[in-house]
Amino acid sequence: MNMTRKTVIVACGTGIATSTVVAEKITEACKRENLHVNIIQCKVTEIKGYAENADLIVTTTILKDNFGKKSINALSLITGIGEEKVLEEIISELKK
Repeated sequence: MNMTRKTVIVACGTGIATSTVVAEKITEACKRENLHVNIIQCKVTEIKGYAENADLIVTTTILKDNFGKKSINALSLITGIGEEKVLEEIISELKK
C-alpha cells in the first residue's frame, strides 16, 4: 500500500461552502481506504498558487486551467447524484 501523503486541492467559487462539504467527503473516503491526504481548500481563482505541490485538483465548478494536474469535477458530491462514482475516481487517482 502506498503510504505517501497526497495533496488534494478542493476548490469552489468562494473557498468556503461547497468546498468544505467536498473536503469532508474526500477525507472520510480516504480514511476508509487508509489513504493519507492533505486537503487544501481554496477559491478556484487561488488554485494556481497551490497547484505546483498538488497531486489532484477537485472542484465544484468549471476549471479552465488544470495547471498540468489531474482534475476532477465533484459537483455530484454536493448534489448526491453520482457521488459514489466520483469518490471512486478520486480514490483511484490518489492510489496511483
